[in-house]
Amino acid sequence: MMKRLTILFAIFTILASLSISAVSISAQAPVELEKQVARSILKIPRYEVFDHIDFSIDNNGVVTLTGKVRNAINKSDAEGYVKHVKGVTRVINKIELLPLGSFDEQIRRDLYTTISNAGGLSRYLWTVNPDVRLIVDRGHITLEGSVYNMGDYNHMNIVARSVPGAFSVTNNLKVGGDVVR
Repeated sequence: MMKRLTILFAIFTILASLSISAVSISAQAPVELEKQVARSILKIPRYEVFDHIDFSIDNNGVVTLTGKVRNAINKSDAEGYVKHVKGVTRVINKIELLPLGSFDEQIRRDLYTTISNAGGLSRYLWTVNPDVRLIVDRGHITLEGSVYNMGDYNHMNIVARSVPGAFSVTNNLKVGGDVVR
């Protein structure tokens, strides 16, 4: 009788440890999936400083893409790149295409030039996948991404507000931390 209880206890312990490890594996999987989706978006060849793509992932592996892009190819490429990520079951593409027009293009050029010439802020625009994204939609500027400190956050905001022709500036920048997207 005692031997049976010992065996049952051992089996119970093994099953309990297996279920706990399965829970910890499934809890880590969404974080890894998020990193893979973010990496695949950054690989889009024409993804530039004037585009911003964000995403969310539900528990079933369904990825919802959001954001705004200047180029229709980036919208379709984002969906194509993400749907090939292992673990993604479906992609819902809600990325908005920014309207064409010389008015917004002039603001984009002025915004980029103004920030590039502002002391120390150009580093956020240099890289292939810049830390800061500059979205211009019908004369309205939105700053997306991440800066290293509160001083750069405030400086970026002030500089963006000085761009001629812009109606408003929305500052969605995050301060500090690693940029995932």
